[in-house]
Amino acid sequence: MIRLAKLACVLALASASTVWAQDGNAEQGEALAYTCAGCHGIAGYTNAYPTFRVPRLGGQHPEYIVAALNAYKTGQRNHPTMNAQAASLSDQQIKDIAAYVTQAPQVGDDVDVVPAGDPAKGEQLSQACVACHGATGASGITQYPILAGQHPDYLAHALKAYKTGERKNAIMKGFAANLSKDDIKHLAAWFASQNEPLYTPNFDD
Repeated sequence: MIRLAKLACVLALASASTVWAQDGNAEQGEALAYTCAGCHGIAGYTNAYPTFRVPRLGGQHPEYIVAALNAYKTGQRNHPTMNAQAASLSDQQIKDIAAYVTQAPQVGDDVDVVPAGDPAKGEQLSQACVACHGATGASGITQYPILAGQHPDYLAHALKAYKTGERKNAIMKGFAANLSKDDIKHLAAWFASQNEPLYTPNFDD
């Protein structure tokens, strides 16, 4: 299973055509990111339906934010608000926003809820994730998200979306397809319990 995961990771890298965020302008991104503040700039803010806390963006790989925004722009990910936000953004604007939101100051304490799953069971299941996401969910492969320290309910939501095809990604769908509801909870609990510098950004500083 781990060998297959490594192969999938290599194939994903080989086929990637996204332009990453290394030339994003954070100052320009700050001016554009005001529309992000209403959700992503509020500690513990939750999506209405289904209910999950919106992801922490501070400390995330900007290259991954570019990939995510492009996925919302093209419809590979389905979320009405995010689809609408991304639809009007140019490639450069996406890179600028990514450069800013990932390095904005921290908004303050963002208290975690107790995960519904068992981190120890999640650690066992996470061996299939190591090749792309790293042992603790903080891989140096920057087009993949840092999972460590992310909200467990958001991680669970994302895995469910890959499993059902609501998020269109062949590799992630393949991994998520055989996960039970409990497996998803355990994986989310494991990655959320890892100590990495993800935080809610303060867009007002």
